[in-house]
Amino acid sequence: MTALTLSTAGAATLRADALVVGVAKGPKGPLVAAGAEAVDKAYDGKLAGVLEALGASGAEGEITKLPAPAGLKVPVVLAVGLGSVPEKDESFDEEVLRRAAGAAARALHGSKKAGFALPLEDASAVTAVAEGALLGAYAFTAYQGGEKKAGNGKDSGPKQPLAEVALLGAKPRDKEHKAASERAAVVATEVNIARDLVNTPPNDLTPEAFAAVASAAAKENGIKVQVLDEKALVKGGYGGIMGVGKGSENPPRLVKLTYTHPKAEKTLAFVGKGITYDSGGISLKPAGHNETMKCDMAGAAAVFASVVAAAKLGLRVNVTGWLALAENMPSGSATKPGDVLRMYSGKTVEVLNTDAEGRLVLGDALTKASEDNPDAIVDVATLTGAMVLALGDRTFGIMANDDAFRTSIHEIAEEVGESSWPMPLPAELRKTMDSPTADIANMGVRMGGGLVAGLFLQEFVGEGITWAHLDIAGPAFHEGTPHGYTPKGGTGSAVRTLVRLAERTATGDLG
Repeated sequence: MTALTLSTAGAATLRADALVVGVAKGPKGPLVAAGAEAVDKAYDGKLAGVLEALGASGAEGEITKLPAPAGLKVPVVLAVGLGSVPEKDESFDEEVLRRAAGAAARALHGSKKAGFALPLEDASAVTAVAEGALLGAYAFTAYQGGEKKAGNGKDSGPKQPLAEVALLGAKPRDKEHKAASERAAVVATEVNIARDLVNTPPNDLTPEAFAAVASAAAKENGIKVQVLDEKALVKGGYGGIMGVGKGSENPPRLVKLTYTHPKAEKTLAFVGKGITYDSGGISLKPAGHNETMKCDMAGAAAVFASVVAAAKLGLRVNVTGWLALAENMPSGSATKPGDVLRMYSGKTVEVLNTDAEGRLVLGDALTKASEDNPDAIVDVATLTGAMVLALGDRTFGIMANDDAFRTSIHEIAEEVGESSWPMPLPAELRKTMDSPTADIANMGVRMGGGLVAGLFLQEFVGEGITWAHLDIAGPAFHEGTPHGYTPKGGTGSAVRTLVRLAERTATGDLG
C-alpha cells in the first residue's frame, strides 16, 4: 500500500521524484491552480505559458510532464488537468480532485515519492486528494515479474506503484486534516484489498480461500467471524447456496462477519454475492463471456472490505457482513434447468436458468441476515447484464423497498464519487416469475431483467426490514483503459458507498 504523509515541507523545498500541480481550463488558456504558487514562482510566473506551449489545455485528467527549474528540489513537475475554472467563490468539485490525483498517481508508477500540491481548501479536499492518489497508485502485480532479465539480474516485472504520497498544503497538526487523511488511508486500503480479491485468479480464490482471507482479516481487526462449510449448509437447509455450488469440486461457504460498537444504536447488514467463478453452470455462458467471470464475487469483496473499514474507523454502528460464496460450474452433480431448490426460507424455486445463480445464493443470505432484525439490509452484487445494458459500465443501479432509503443511498454514492442511479421495482414484473411447479422461478421476462432480479431478491427479505439492492455488474470490473483513479480490472465498486452509509448511520445523519 502506498504511504500517505501530510508534509510540512513547501513545494520549493520538498525532496521527491516529482511534484504534482493542478492546471485549470481558463477562458484564454490554462491557469495554474491554487497550491502551486511556489512552483509557478520557480518558473518566474510563467508556468501556465510553458504548459500551453507544450499543448496543455487544463482538461480533466490531462497529464503534462516537464523538467523542474533550478528553484525546486524535484527533477520533474507533473501538471494534471482539473477542467474548467469553478464559478466565483466556488471550489473544485471533490470528485474532480479525486480523479486528478488518481491520474497523477497512475502516471508516476515506478516513482518512490511525489508531492501533491493540489488545491486543499478544507478537510473534504484533503480526503478527496488523498483518496484519489492512493486509489490511483494501485496496481495488481502479484502474478507478474517472476523472471529476471538475462545477463544483468534485474527484475523484469512491471513498474511498482508510487511508494509515497506527500500532501502539500494540508496541516499535519490540524485535527480535521489529520482525521481526513487517516480516513482516506483506511478507505483506500480496503478498496484496494477488494480490488485485489476481484483480480485474483479463480484457481486461487475459491470459496474456501476467500473465507480464509476474510477470517484472517476479521481476527486482526476484532471482528467476529463464523464460517458455514458445505456440511453446515446442507444441515441448515441452504438450498440456494448449495444448489449453485454443488456442481463444483470447490464447495460453497457462507461467511458471517460481525463488527459491534459498545455504544451503537443501529445495526446494518451487508450481503454480498460471492460467485468466485461463474461458468453459467449447465446453462453455460457463450464464448467471449467467461474470461472475466472471476469478478462475479465483487459484491462479497465490497461487503468484506466495508466491514473491515467500519472496524478500523471505529464507527459507532453495528455492521454485519454476509459473504455468500460459491463456484458455479457444470458437472454431473450440477443443478439442472428444471430442478426445484428449497431455499433457507422454505420457499421453493424452479431453476429455469443456472446462470441466474447470484439471486439464489443471495436469497439464502438475505433470509439469514433478516433473522437478526437489522435496521437495514443492503445487498451488493454483479447480478445482471441487463443492468449494464441499462446504465452502462460505470454506473450501478439501486433498488429498494423504501423510496427514502433508496434516495439516501443514491445521494451517498454521488457524494463519495460512485456513479449510481435509482431504479424501480415494478409490481407487474413479479408475475413473470410465477412457476407452475414451485413458489417462484428464478427467471422472468427478459426485458427489465435487472428489475426482475431485484423483485426476486425482495421475496427473501424479512417482513418490515428496510432493504436496498445494488447491482454493480457494470462498474465492478473495468476492461477498458484506466482513467482517473480507476484501474484496469477490479475497481472496488460500492465500498466507499457502504462505508459512508455506515458513517451516516452511526451519526444519525441518514436523511
